[in-house]
Amino acid sequence: MNRPILVRGDQLRETPATTPGVSRREAFADGHVWVGRITNAPSQASRWHVHPGHDTYAYCSSGRFFVEFGPGGAERIELEPGDFGLIPRGLVHREGNAGDEPNDGVLVRVGEGPVTVNLDGPAG
Repeated sequence: MNRPILVRGDQLRETPATTPGVSRREAFADGHVWVGRITNAPSQASRWHVHPGHDTYAYCSSGRFFVEFGPGGAERIELEPGDFGLIPRGLVHREGNAGDEPNDGVLVRVGEGPVTVNLDGPAG
């Protein structure tokens, strides 16, 4: 029987591939889509990483998120509540909290292959 699936907030799972400095909790995952929640404490940032085969769509529900990328990590965007962002597959980046309050958001990743590969940093 086809029916909706409910995943309550306390049922979210730790992600199998983590990036230190960021909390990601998984609601749904299959071979092509990953959906979950992302949170950061104030002034917290992830390691540099890449989602080689996944486009990542983000929604900021509270606080402020940043995404740093580009040569030497010199470029940056910031999301505020109500903002959406797209991190294209293959983009080396790190993300974190751009504010003084905890942040919270939703991520949807679409693609194939490893979801997250941690790196030492971006190319200069």
